[in-house]
Amino acid sequence: MTEDTFRMTSHRPYLLRALVEWINDNDLTPHILVDAGMPGVQVPQSAVKDGRVVLNIAERAVVRLHIDNESVSFSARFSGTSYPVQVPISAVLAVYARETGQGMALPDDIPGHEPGPDDELPPDGSPTPPDDAPPKPSGRPHLRVVK
Repeated sequence: MTEDTFRMTSHRPYLLRALVEWINDNDLTPHILVDAGMPGVQVPQSAVKDGRVVLNIAERAVVRLHIDNESVSFSARFSGTSYPVQVPISAVLAVYARETGQGMALPDDIPGHEPGPDDELPPDGSPTPPDDAPPKPSGRPHLRVVK
């Protein structure tokens, strides 16, 4: 099947849910790092620092946590005031355990690529970058565990 006839859904929400489950199973506290400047992000501006916000999504810290393929949503208290939070999956940069820092930066989705007339295709027909092409930066942060 070609990419035009078969497109898989994003892998990012599945990774997020699996990592949150893993963190919870180890009795740790899941936190997500969010790009607060992305469209659709609804968080209190007072919680945003340098365009990002870290959200505690532990069941004991939020009400009605829901993680589906499009977004993370819940209600939480910020400075004593309840606030509805909405975060598109594309705005979640990383998930990690507060206590250990273990987790991962969520990888970008792999966009489809329509080969152009100047693209060289290998025998199987799939486009590949030239051997001397530098890796493309993802724009995603690298997690560093601080002890």
